[in-house]
Amino acid sequence: MMQAEKGIEELRTRVDSLVIIPNERLKFATDQKITFANAFEIADDVLRQAVQSISDLIKNTGFINLDFADVTAVMQNAGMAHMGVGRAGGKNKAEDAAKMAISSPLLETSINGAKGVLVNVTGSMDIGLEEVEIAANLVQQAAHPDALIIFGAAFDDTLEDEIRVTVIATGFEEVEGAMPNKPFSAAAEKKAEAQPQAPAPPAAPAEEDPFEDIFKIFNRGK
Repeated sequence: MMQAEKGIEELRTRVDSLVIIPNERLKFATDQKITFANAFEIADDVLRQAVQSISDLIKNTGFINLDFADVTAVMQNAGMAHMGVGRAGGKNKAEDAAKMAISSPLLETSINGAKGVLVNVTGSMDIGLEEVEIAANLVQQAAHPDALIIFGAAFDDTLEDEIRVTVIATGFEEVEGAMPNKPFSAAAEKKAEAQPQAPAPPAAPAEEDPFEDIFKIFNRGK
């Protein structure tokens, strides 16, 4: 354990962003029995997914594109990082996918208090505007009030009824990374009690650009 901690401290000085995946949390990555023999294979696959989630954001064409400059803006010289990918289907798919991405059970971090956030929402061509807004709002509420939040959206018809939410978060100077002891929903309720909520803005008229509201969520962070 001490050797691992020394390695982490050494890595901090040599990388822009650092994501830590504790070995004891590998059991959350798969339903199969984890043995000494396959533990390393599972750990490698988890890291592959993390790297692929970043490369997909850059190389895949989206409706609202993200590029390498966006990734650099969030991850360069950023220290500890949270990286989560949530995928869900059904009636509450947007909420479920966003919560999975925000508080990954595989990591010891959540995006609570993050000052830099990259979020990408992917779904089929018939993804609902309300579903995109739900996912975007959950991410925005969990991040720091003054966070730089960069939003992207892409279409992938292979997802059919599912939504995938990818979140990369950094800037945890005051929140040194421990995952909340309570589930995300409970943490969100506690935050809501501590801070009075502003009244909800009136719905935009039907003739206005339907994506304007989504951009308004993140305008203050740019």
